[in-house]
Amino acid sequence: MLKAIILIGGPLKGTRFRPLSLDLPKPLFPVAGFPIIQHHIEACQKVEGLKEILLIGFYQPSDAFKTFLTRAQQEFHISIRYLQEYTSLGTAGGLYHFRDVIQSGNPECFFVMNADVCSDFPLSEMVDFHRQRSHACCTMMGTEASREQALNYGCLVENTDTHEVLHYVEKPGTFVSSIINCGVYLFSPEVFKHIATVFARHQEDLPSKDSIRLEQDIFPMLTGDSKLYVYKTQNFWSQIKSAGSAIYANRLYLALYHKTHPDRLAVHGEGMPTIKGDVYIHPSANVDSTAVLGPNVTVGANVTIGPGTRIRESIILDGASIQDHSCILHSIVGWNSTVGAWTRVEGTPSDPNPNIPFAKLDSGELFSEDGRLNPSITILGRNVTIPSEVIVLNSIVLPHKDLPHSYKNQIIL
Repeated sequence: MLKAIILIGGPLKGTRFRPLSLDLPKPLFPVAGFPIIQHHIEACQKVEGLKEILLIGFYQPSDAFKTFLTRAQQEFHISIRYLQEYTSLGTAGGLYHFRDVIQSGNPECFFVMNADVCSDFPLSEMVDFHRQRSHACCTMMGTEASREQALNYGCLVENTDTHEVLHYVEKPGTFVSSIINCGVYLFSPEVFKHIATVFARHQEDLPSKDSIRLEQDIFPMLTGDSKLYVYKTQNFWSQIKSAGSAIYANRLYLALYHKTHPDRLAVHGEGMPTIKGDVYIHPSANVDSTAVLGPNVTVGANVTIGPGTRIRESIILDGASIQDHSCILHSIVGWNSTVGAWTRVEGTPSDPNPNIPFAKLDSGELFSEDGRLNPSITILGRNVTIPSEVIVLNSIVLPHKDLPHSYKNQIIL
């Protein structure tokens, strides 16, 4: 029997995702039409013998979480529970705090997945890999990054013959390896013995006694002892740290739908809008047949899109209204927001550099060294109104704003 744990963090995390996380916990933000963590759950459901999924974090229970959990259990026919930490306990501290729940039923092993990553999640392959290594305490999913970008991740050195991890450093100051930690793990229950050792040491030395981190406290002590192995994937993987990375993840998951859920992708037909590339349109959305959508567009529930509209590389959230002949490029339009006729909302993409092998998405700094807002995707928070015949470029608009005119490279508070 197998289990899966998804680490969802809490409200003090995900600040780079604002203003979108002001209205909805980041793990529930819709990417490619569905909450970020639903993509994790769909991958878990496909693993033979996986019986329970546990969400661990320190969000207060909310109607949004309750609704999601109820619907997900009904849809996927699997036990899904939320375990609330009393404070942020770190990536290993939450596991140790709820160790009895995790070990109930005597699982053979269990997945631990960070909520803020997107991937095709080769979980069944990881199970096979882990079972072939009888002494393994943990199998970590890894991938290749560019030499410069690897410094922003956990880096590992492997034995290329056995794939044992010989050395692990979280965000090293100098180059260690181009193989990085993807934030997806498969643990044997033996790991709790190692976490207990760190927990006991913390009781003597540290003020934050219960906070334990897999990356800094546990993985280094498992290296070089046939306990930690890496399963390397060449398939897509990215972090979802900022709103800009949500646009990139949207593109990746829409492309994955060709393999996993082709029924979710819109197709051009009589009375339908023109579809270019991968597009998801919620069944309740009202899209005019003269609109042109795509590539890489998600249209949420109860959205209205008027005649002559052009939308590309964007997410339109539930209840938004995009009026006639407007243009939306590289942007996220918030819940119940309105974009007036003949208006242009445009951002600047932050894609991985195609000229650098294994390049990853850079989250980037919000401001330049001279204090200016760096070009990025445009984000409209909830219930924002933009008038007709204006341009909003590379800007972030907080919720409940009525914009009187055009804006460029600004944060509208």
